[in-house]
Amino acid sequence: MKAELVELIRAELRTRLARLAKAAMDAHAAATDPGSKAESKYDTRNLEESYLATGQARQVRELGETLRVFENLRLRDFSGNEEIAAGALVEVERDGAKLLFLLAPACGGLEIESEGREITLLSPESPLYRNLLGKRAGERLDAPPFSVHRVT
Repeated sequence: MKAELVELIRAELRTRLARLAKAAMDAHAAATDPGSKAESKYDTRNLEESYLATGQARQVRELGETLRVFENLRLRDFSGNEEIAAGALVEVERDGAKLLFLLAPACGGLEIESEGREITLLSPESPLYRNLLGKRAGERLDAPPFSVHRVT
């Protein structure tokens, strides 16, 4: 399941990267278009387009780096009694609902559907990621109030 999950993440990142790269190229074209030259000293359209192009180019670089991380990512399987660590797929229970989290190296907050279930990626910057580290199936978290159901 983890290999399929990582491939789904890669596919989502590739889609986002293609969309963002096109937007960055469009922004660059708008910023360098001779028709966007300032018409007065108060016309900041060209400057704003330049800032947008720069920001989008930075996002393309960052997303490309993230994709490279996932292109090289191999997740190991955890036995049911192991402590939660990076790469674990963790099922927790909260108020009777079961949630799945993948402790990933990046892309915190990304939600991927796999085998009919929604899986949320947690990155090391996430407080929940840090709270789950070292826990085992059957243990509870206080904040947020989760019960660790399964670790794979």
